[in-house]
Amino acid sequence: MEAIVLAGGLGTRLRSVVAVLPKCMAPVADQPFLFYIFKYLEKNNFTHVILALGYKNEVIEDWVSQNNWSFKISVALESEPLGTGGAIKLALEQANEEQVLILNGDTFFEVDIARMYEFHYSKNAEISIALKSMEHFNRYGKVSVDENNRIIAFHEKQACDVGQVNGGTYLLNHQSNLLKQENEKFSFETDILQKHVGKSAIYGFNSNGYFIDIGIPEDYAKAQVDFKKT
Repeated sequence: MEAIVLAGGLGTRLRSVVAVLPKCMAPVADQPFLFYIFKYLEKNNFTHVILALGYKNEVIEDWVSQNNWSFKISVALESEPLGTGGAIKLALEQANEEQVLILNGDTFFEVDIARMYEFHYSKNAEISIALKSMEHFNRYGKVSVDENNRIIAFHEKQACDVGQVNGGTYLLNHQSNLLKQENEKFSFETDILQKHVGKSAIYGFNSNGYFIDIGIPEDYAKAQVDFKKT
């Protein structure tokens, strides 16, 4: 299995806490956050991981070179910011398998990978998105699905009592034309998901696994406690 980890962001929301590192290298319980993502991918028997890098890529590549993992690691390096869609499109040039898992380098979502793959194939999906059920949130936009779990709407961020949110983990059909028809720079969330929702085979896979996004200082502090227990 192959995965792309998006780790090229500037991390501006976390600068007050981690000023000189890419978000995925932020120390969490004495390890870079990327360590936990790699352990998760290793546990799920991934054989190839493609790092989509940009900002301070040398810090990440140096850490990777000093550690041994069970999977092959490749690097897709942006010469300039390409947006999440552009970064995925560039990284896909190094992918070989029919389906590729996409993860954010500042998010950990413990999805049952085997079940997500089964779901993806059963729906003949172009894109499957791991959805996380939440209560009393306003940081994420709610996602609506129909009776077959096909996504029918992405809602703007607003206060919500209960709902499902995009967990930032995607299973993508490598041969899908959705990304191929875009230019070099584009947003995966806006130009692919929101633009094609209701028109393309984009499905939501429900997951109750542990979820955290360290993109803001409050959740970064929470991660320090949570991962110390693991």
